[in-house]
Amino acid sequence: MTLADGVWHQIFSFENYGELLALVRNSLIAGAALGLVGGLAGVFVIMRDLPFAVHGISELSFAGASAALLLGVNIAGGSIVGSLLAAGVIGVLGARARDRNSVIGIIMPFGLGLGVLFLALYKGRAANKFGLLTGQIVAVDTPQMTWLLGTSAVVLLALAIMWRPLTFASADPDVAEARGVPVRALSFAFMIVLGLAVALSVQIVGALLVLSLLVTPAAAAARVTASPVLLPLLSVVFAVLSIEGGILLALGGSIPISPYVTTISFTIYAVCRLAGSYRTQRWGASRTAPRAA
Repeated sequence: MTLADGVWHQIFSFENYGELLALVRNSLIAGAALGLVGGLAGVFVIMRDLPFAVHGISELSFAGASAALLLGVNIAGGSIVGSLLAAGVIGVLGARARDRNSVIGIIMPFGLGLGVLFLALYKGRAANKFGLLTGQIVAVDTPQMTWLLGTSAVVLLALAIMWRPLTFASADPDVAEARGVPVRALSFAFMIVLGLAVALSVQIVGALLVLSLLVTPAAAAARVTASPVLLPLLSVVFAVLSIEGGILLALGGSIPISPYVTTISFTIYAVCRLAGSYRTQRWGASRTAPRAA
């Protein structure tokens, strides 16, 4: 077997695939819930220019999960605690974009440093450490899935309640505040919801690549539509395709799930960007074309 064949076999090997498929039932269910949450929350991440905040929250979520792993307690709970702490700090101290980015720039290395410290102290399986950074495919057991589905339900309910005022406040905060919309309260509430969404994503794709579910699908959808109905719908579809496709492909290989998820997510974005550019060029050409007399 050549080196190329060996690498290809590691990436795509579907021996006994049917038997392995039964091992990821929980992961597929959790992935569908995560795609729904990530796709909807991602719409506001793009509208409110918060991709950097997602990355900052994920670092402290990683620290919380690492601490939970070291202490032998629920990892999902530790991830949620870390995310909520980061989201709360960013929400309270980062009202303006400049202040927010400064706070995130401080939180990120702190969270990453804590996470690395906790993992260095942990003497258990190396796969557990690696999974917190790059995601795990068959590690979603029934208790963890209960946490994931319960938290997903909370996030979806919160988004449903605040969807209309949050959309208004995200599109034009000054006018929304003049109309009596509680812009500051909504901003803080969304940061908490975003913290929960990040904690969910870290459980599947790992802390390093959480942007692929909370930013890329919504950014791809925004390239092809500005419709308030189609945008969240396409964002959810793209997120679900990324996570479910990543799980199914990773099952046939021997490398972590995150490269598959990020590759699918990026491919969708690239296609949408090209489609959006082509549509814009055609629309511009049709406007400048001379009309028949």
